[in-house]
Amino acid sequence: MTVAGHRLTGRTRISEAGVWTDAVSPGGRPSSVLRFEPAAAARARERLVATVADDLRLQRGGAAGLLPVVDLVAARDEVWLITGRAMPSLDELLRSAGGHLDAGSVAAVLLETAQTLASVHAAGLTHGAFGAGTVVVSEDGAALLAERGLVAALRGEHAPPEHDVAAWVTLARRLAAGQTAGPEADLLRRAISAATAHGLAAARDTLLSGREGLPPGFMTRDRLARAARDFFGSVPGPVPGPVPGSLPGSVPGSVPAAGEAVTLLDLPSAVPSGASSGASSGMDDDVLMRFGPGVPTEAPSETTAAQIWRSGRTSAVAQGRPAAAPPRRRRRTTAWAGTALLAILIAAVILWLRQTPAVEAAVSGVDVKVAKKTVRCDGTADFVGVVTTNGGAGTIRYLWIRSDDRKRQEQEQRVSSGDTSVHLPLHWKVTGPGSFKGSATLRVLSPTTTGKSIQDAASFTYKC
Repeated sequence: MTVAGHRLTGRTRISEAGVWTDAVSPGGRPSSVLRFEPAAAARARERLVATVADDLRLQRGGAAGLLPVVDLVAARDEVWLITGRAMPSLDELLRSAGGHLDAGSVAAVLLETAQTLASVHAAGLTHGAFGAGTVVVSEDGAALLAERGLVAALRGEHAPPEHDVAAWVTLARRLAAGQTAGPEADLLRRAISAATAHGLAAARDTLLSGREGLPPGFMTRDRLARAARDFFGSVPGPVPGPVPGSLPGSVPGSVPAAGEAVTLLDLPSAVPSGASSGASSGMDDDVLMRFGPGVPTEAPSETTAAQIWRSGRTSAVAQGRPAAAPPRRRRRTTAWAGTALLAILIAAVILWLRQTPAVEAAVSGVDVKVAKKTVRCDGTADFVGVVTTNGGAGTIRYLWIRSDDRKRQEQEQRVSSGDTSVHLPLHWKVTGPGSFKGSATLRVLSPTTTGKSIQDAASFTYKC
């Protein structure tokens, strides 16, 4: 079974964006194919195209750290993203390693992902679904970000950069949990504190400056590279695809003939083969291709992608073939019956969706921490409030209350469906000589599980 010339091996993993399948490119290099759920992809097709186009522009600009994108293709009602090899994910490596990695590998992953996320944010973009399942470890041990922006595109939501920062901190705490003592553990804790208080660039700089005091070769990719290579020897082998001529549907996720798969992208040039540190993971030199017999190599007045976009399907025009002859009269009854059945099913789904209420956000707990208990002359007390929710979508209304009676101002934070925690920071700058004890209280006004406000507080001592 192939998708646009990429032969699927049968090794799969499920992600929030869809189903990944390991594959082999037409040039014989490892690649991967992400199949989106057809109904979701149909609703979000325009957003998916824009998101993938942004990734390609980042790659052409020399951005490293993103899983290389090869193409976004469609056939009939199916849409696939073709990339460099997207296996193993960091989550898969953690499971195979018993949940823990060595300190050097942890630091390397956190350093590279912090740098990549900071670069993405600098370009005005966000990831939106960062976590162990969307970090891919390449054969050379590089930590590459996969699925950038795809989940938000499928849901029609906007993920702010703060969402990525909070997700990075969550992953960092998970990875650092296995490092309990020593200078390595202290470095990871300081990087987490820096990210919480000042962002990912500060976390990156903390890791870079701190490695000078650690043993030579501490922060390397060597063990990650070995673990990634060993991973494919520890999981079940690939499942052969169907023989040529087998019926579509005989194998789950089977696809139409490769000649019907066409690109949805319309960019002027291919991505340079060396645009990313992970390019060797499956990216061919000539990656932006139009698939199917008869597709012109020079751009026509209306591109193939534009024709598909307008018609919403893969047609004979998209394949460069003459239009098929009109169906015979005896088939019209069957066609009308099929159309009527499809309309009934769509109406039933829409009715069900309207009757199913969406889960609204509700806060169940608040935990406030301060980075340093003692603040020296002209220093800043960095507070962070971790708000626990039920995973619903909505807007949290809250107040930060300082003990110096500073004017209170109600604030709001939008949370997306699936988010179970939100980080709300407060930075209290103190100047001048003297000493006092200050405290800050985070009060969540609504929505809460009890219907009443929930709060927590932390304090610090200023000495100058």
